[in-house]
Amino acid sequence: MIEIDGSQKSGSGTILRLSVALAAITKQSLHICNIRQNRPEPGLKHQHLEAVLTAAKLCSAKTEGAKLGSRELWFTPQNIVGGNIEALIETAGSIPMLLLATLPICLFADKPVRLHVAKGGTDTTNAATINYLRYALLPALKPMGVEAEIIVQKYGYYPKGMGEVTMTVNPQNNLIPFQVMNFGEIRSLRGVSVCTFLADKQVADRQAKAAQEVLVRSGYDPIVDIINDQSNTFQKGSSIVLWAETDTGVILGADAIGELRKMSEAVGKEAAEKLLTELSAKPTVDVFLADMLIPYMALAKGKSSFLVRTISEHIEANIWLMEKMLNVNFTIQKIKNLYKIEKTAD
Repeated sequence: MIEIDGSQKSGSGTILRLSVALAAITKQSLHICNIRQNRPEPGLKHQHLEAVLTAAKLCSAKTEGAKLGSRELWFTPQNIVGGNIEALIETAGSIPMLLLATLPICLFADKPVRLHVAKGGTDTTNAATINYLRYALLPALKPMGVEAEIIVQKYGYYPKGMGEVTMTVNPQNNLIPFQVMNFGEIRSLRGVSVCTFLADKQVADRQAKAAQEVLVRSGYDPIVDIINDQSNTFQKGSSIVLWAETDTGVILGADAIGELRKMSEAVGKEAAEKLLTELSAKPTVDVFLADMLIPYMALAKGKSSFLVRTISEHIEANIWLMEKMLNVNFTIQKIKNLYKIEKTAD
């Protein structure tokens, strides 16, 4: 049985989610304690619990301690099966975080997976937006052999959530190493600005215009699509995602969400400034995508590497967990103003 102390490194829900995913993939029993120990409200919240339960459905796992507020969990997996899987969060808890927990498991299923997640948040604080996953993460994973698609039926925001998403994944248990070390030349700069039941205030348009103005001043020519969404009658909200692609396969993304008393222009400006921070450093992976890629690099046979502008606590935590659970080795090397993260050959 693998023993994981959830208070280590970031002490966040990411350690829980990835521990469960790796246990399912390796078919090893897991015991994790001190779940989310370093967070203001430790233990399992709705979105963490549903991620565990959804992972359990994917691999017919036996669980103990899978209840709200629990700080200790036992997870005993069996074979990973595909097919149709349903998940229900019932708060504004992050749907993207649930997808990040389950996508690696789906790659090792015996047949394609259709995961339907309802009544959650697609665009919430302290988590990637659903469109960041669609336009930054999945395209970055595609060269590794990952065939997955995310369709948004309903956007969901804090505090009511009520978002709805379907992810389909084709199995791929022989991942191709991720090796992107050359920034190259920018080929395109795109974006998607979304608002739900806020078209009368031109929220999506204002977010997009503000983002474009910031980027144009820095010499870029962005194209931002505007979506005036009406999918969720329960909760108004907005978000914007921006991403740049280069001729060497680099994808750098940034996002921001609308909040009460936060001007739409501020949302667009925030996302644009985040992207400019990445572009000015010329890494091959943005800091948010970097920690998401670590598990896939660990699971791929052979050497993987990329350049990132800073080492976040999530990057450190994910590397620590991969080395502990998969017996792989990562190195971090400072190269001028960037950091090279490499998973060494098996």
